[in-house]
Amino acid sequence: MRLERACGVLLHPTCLNGPFGIGDIGPAAHRYLDWLAEAGVRWWQVLPLNPTGPWQSPYNALSSFGGNPLLISPELLVRDGVLAPSELDALRGLPEVFVDFEALVPAKLGLLHRAFSRFLEQPPHGMTPALATFRHEHRDWLEDLALFLALRDAHGGVAWHQWPTDLALRRPHALASWGAQHRRDVEFHVFCQFLFDQQWRELREHARSRGVLLLGDIPIFVADDSADVWAHRELFLLDAQGQPTVVAGVPPDYFSETGQLWGNPLYDWAALERTGFFWWIERFRSALRLVDAARLDHFRGFVAYWEVPADAPTASGGRWVAGPGRALFDAVRVALGDLPLVAEDLGFITEDVTTLRRELGLPGMAVLQFAFDPAQPSSFLPYRHERNLVVYTGTHDNNTTLGWYLQDASEAEKDFVRRYLGTDAQEIHWDMIRAALASVAALAIVPHQDLAGLGADCRMNTPGLAAGNWRFRITDWMLSDWHQQRLADLIVLYGR
Repeated sequence: MRLERACGVLLHPTCLNGPFGIGDIGPAAHRYLDWLAEAGVRWWQVLPLNPTGPWQSPYNALSSFGGNPLLISPELLVRDGVLAPSELDALRGLPEVFVDFEALVPAKLGLLHRAFSRFLEQPPHGMTPALATFRHEHRDWLEDLALFLALRDAHGGVAWHQWPTDLALRRPHALASWGAQHRRDVEFHVFCQFLFDQQWRELREHARSRGVLLLGDIPIFVADDSADVWAHRELFLLDAQGQPTVVAGVPPDYFSETGQLWGNPLYDWAALERTGFFWWIERFRSALRLVDAARLDHFRGFVAYWEVPADAPTASGGRWVAGPGRALFDAVRVALGDLPLVAEDLGFITEDVTTLRRELGLPGMAVLQFAFDPAQPSSFLPYRHERNLVVYTGTHDNNTTLGWYLQDASEAEKDFVRRYLGTDAQEIHWDMIRAALASVAALAIVPHQDLAGLGADCRMNTPGLAAGNWRFRITDWMLSDWHQQRLADLIVLYGR
């Protein structure tokens, strides 16, 4: 992927402002696109858009193919005739400054059930044939996902390993019988996927009209409790009951002294290769129908990944195991052509990882918050950047820049960053934004929290901490003309 010099902003749609308890892909998202375009921003980066599980992490989704129904816009459902305006009142009492998932999820799903009932009673003009077309186009994954979600609902949200054995292990007679008896429940989830798809298409068309490109995210691993694993057990390293024998993680790094025990099941790469990597080809195809390019999470795991015994208490006792390497990407290229990908090459990066990334022509990443350890000169320092690179002040896994400077950075790092940037650090977030935009790296991306100068309480995710993440939302003042113009001035100044 060859990037043109540009600026991007990182903000997940759940973080958008509005009165309905969570950001969504309706009018607020369209207004945000306008705000970005008017600042001269050419990329909007989002996190994975898939349906989330109990901890609401987009990196631990219930499916790698479906969309998150929590992102469906209630306002657009009113416009389309499947909700009445008064029905939106069920969401208006929810907090606007953070996402209260415990209250939001039942309220939002209740609203979607009402929309589905109204659709069954009196389908709006054109919606039934559009739904039929959507079902046909996505038949390879849609029925499995809808059945999985309906089963999950019927069993109180427990993981699929805890369902009755015949359903957990997908015995055909049991699935056919259950699906026939609960057809309406299955169809509800088909309907939600359809709504997400229609609303996202509308948003993407608006982005194109404003000259804003969308950068998505493809996590390397999938959740154990997902339609992916339930429907394709043969592609993962599982025991006879479907439980992982080994799980994913990373060794100790700058995020954690004991490593990170992610717990995702690992792929049976030999089995995937025997299929010509068909599942991965379809995953790339599905992800890139929604966005213009995608960040390929944990790129080093395609070269070698950290394998941890499933019963290990931490990730520190794992081992490196060879991944599929170039064979996977060659198969994908034959099937789909050259793909617009950015390699997330953070963490423990060896020469073979760098070699593969460069052979594939993929941009790597640099994070400025990791650049300023004076005892260990970093390749993330701006003077060491290269053109084919995406530079961030921080990512969704980092503290905000202000939070990093005030809470995480050592005194030596603070001294180094002040001297390097020639600043008194009174506006360290804007100092770092300026450094990113001034870099030779083709693409500079700034989390919206840094544009607004927010502290540690507004970070998106804390790695290694399951609860309390993914709740941040912007408010109206963070979209002021002042913020927009200050960013616009830097975009012009640094030719982005």
